[in-house]
Amino acid sequence: MANIPGKLVVRTYAPAWRWVLLSAAVLVVGLALLAAYELGLYKAGYDAMQAEVARAGLRRQIDQLQQTEHQLHLQLAAAEEARVADVRERSEVARTIGELQAQVERQQQDVEFYRGLVAQPPDRDANVAVRVQQFHITADPQAQRFVLHFTLNRVTQPEQAISGTLLITLDGSQNGTPVSQDLAALTGGKDHLGFDFRYYAHLDQPISLPAAFKPDSVTIELRPARKGAASYRQTFIWDVDPS
Repeated sequence: MANIPGKLVVRTYAPAWRWVLLSAAVLVVGLALLAAYELGLYKAGYDAMQAEVARAGLRRQIDQLQQTEHQLHLQLAAAEEARVADVRERSEVARTIGELQAQVERQQQDVEFYRGLVAQPPDRDANVAVRVQQFHITADPQAQRFVLHFTLNRVTQPEQAISGTLLITLDGSQNGTPVSQDLAALTGGKDHLGFDFRYYAHLDQPISLPAAFKPDSVTIELRPARKGAASYRQTFIWDVDPS
């Protein structure tokens, strides 16, 4: 008995259409979501055009701020340069003032020196190199205390500094008896003073008079240390400046 074949079933298979339909569905869903998002923004009061206008305004403000910042940097650099120039100018002015002050001081020293030469007697010893130019006495608030003020100056052209010792002697009376007091008795220990200068020197020496001692005169003796320079001795009347 021969086999009779069964019914033949023919099926069609089209995968491309399935992918097209799937892609279309995804696109539709995406468009729907986008439409829903835009609808939500619209219902919430969001306006895309206004937002773009606002963003444009913010960008303009950013540009303006950047330009302002640049201008401020330029102004800061100019101010710093002006400050440096001002500091340099002040330094130059200070240096000039210092040089002028030094020049004035040198000229003052020269004036004091030549003034001392003019004030000297014409018959002075040729070997005398230093002398007392000015002398005066002031009273201290404490009893029997005084200050001797004197100015020393060079007699010859000051090529170099001169040094030496200075002695002070007071002549007077104590209880009616003539008495001389040296510097050690007047200061409590120092028997002489030292000097070292080129043009002139101001000295102030406080002294204390012994009890009942009445001075009449002050003798100042200068003994230069330089070899060949003669000593100088001068006596002044005791005359206290009025207070």
